[in-house]
Amino acid sequence: HHLVDVREPHEPYSAADFAGDALAAMNDIQSRGRVPILAGGTGLYFEALFDGLAQMPAADPALRAQLREEAQQRGWAALHAELASVDPVAAARIHATDPQRIVRALEVHRLTGEAISAWQARATRSRFPYRVLRLVLCPAERSVLHARIEARFDAMLAEGFLDEVRALRADTRLHEDLPAIRAVGYRQAWRHLAGDADARLFREQAIAATRQLAKRQLTWLRGRPELRWLDP
Repeated sequence: HHLVDVREPHEPYSAADFAGDALAAMNDIQSRGRVPILAGGTGLYFEALFDGLAQMPAADPALRAQLREEAQQRGWAALHAELASVDPVAAARIHATDPQRIVRALEVHRLTGEAISAWQARATRSRFPYRVLRLVLCPAERSVLHARIEARFDAMLAEGFLDEVRALRADTRLHEDLPAIRAVGYRQAWRHLAGDADARLFREQAIAATRQLAKRQLTWLRGRPELRWLDP
């Protein structure tokens, strides 16, 4: 496995960072006569690797802090509504409960006066240097997928997942708004350890969030006719 432990949990790691690191790892793997296997995951990161990303303005920490303060006062739904008014294309793609992407989209618009969707449409696309066999492994029956998600999360708990999150909570650099802590399972565990949910409710919330993630992944995958589907 590559690209494991390449950042601390408090450090950012963008799709562009991933694309550069993944291509370097793939080149190294191929130079040793092996075949790279990409396993995942998040559609945006695959798109960044295969198709390239638009060159957009760098993050502005002061503006991001201002947007998060506005969210505290007005709520994320209000910021998402603002995004819908200036960039309906991005708002349709970004969920109203996704503060990281709402902030980024509004940040780009306020910095440049132009919608982030317009920037993304100008993505620089250089030829990807590999032929790719794109496989989807997914149980044909949704009930089987749901059962595996539940079993997987229970296995994580048995292997010490909550101890891991307790250690993360002891790191003063971390907070609930960071992408690492907002990851599925981690967000629910973080809130459980803060006393917001008992053990039963925490487990139910984490499994439900994982199912929702799987549903979003499947929606993204079904929109790509070049994929080959296999029932594992």
